[in-house]
Amino acid sequence: MLNNSIFETLKKRFIFNMKKKDIKILLVDDEPDILEIIRYNLTSEGYHVEIAENGFEAIAQAKIVKPQLIIMDVMMPKMDGIEACEKIRNIPELSETVITFLTARGEDYSQMAGFEAGADDYITKPIKPKVLVSKVKALLRRFKEEEEDEKIKLGNLTINREEYKILLGKEEIILPRKEFELLALLASKPGKVFKREDILDSIWGNDVIVGGRTIDVHIRKLREKIGDDRFKTVKGVGYKFVV
Repeated sequence: MLNNSIFETLKKRFIFNMKKKDIKILLVDDEPDILEIIRYNLTSEGYHVEIAENGFEAIAQAKIVKPQLIIMDVMMPKMDGIEACEKIRNIPELSETVITFLTARGEDYSQMAGFEAGADDYITKPIKPKVLVSKVKALLRRFKEEEEDEKIKLGNLTINREEYKILLGKEEIILPRKEFELLALLASKPGKVFKREDILDSIWGNDVIVGGRTIDVHIRKLREKIGDDRFKTVKGVGYKFVV
């Protein structure tokens, strides 16, 4: 979870201010039994829950519902979760939506594919209802709204937190939520080396287990989009942003 200094730096507030009935969750799975079980447990908690049975439906529903959280299976007919996630991440109005994959597959390559597509987390089936509810609460704690207009300007790079936009010169770059938060964190203190454990704690939260290579994947994608020379790896420690 965000410590106080990072909280002040990013200028955001938690979703705790929203009532549960106002929190929209989109469930995506091709197995009706799983949809029904998860929907029952989440609606019992007071959340507003919508469902979809494949990637195509997920994209269509997400545009209409604009959920705070999407829980999506990976292996589905017509369009799988990986492709659906990639397409959802390219929809600007859904840039802050938390996406977690729900799947029985626990292989590293499957998880890496999910993070590459822009997912925030991974839940492995089967999962007990109480554990699922706790996981959802933890994920929603990381959905944040910005409190005020604030920009970071570093050379030809502008980070607009209010509009969740990146300008590189005159080119607008749309980043998935986690990539945006990671860039904003590193750019908030150029030259400072952020330790890997601090990055994980600040961006993903210490109540969520993610793979050790998660940061590396996101840094690699930022290098491709923002510039390789902007990010310095400090072996055995972490990363820093270079102006």
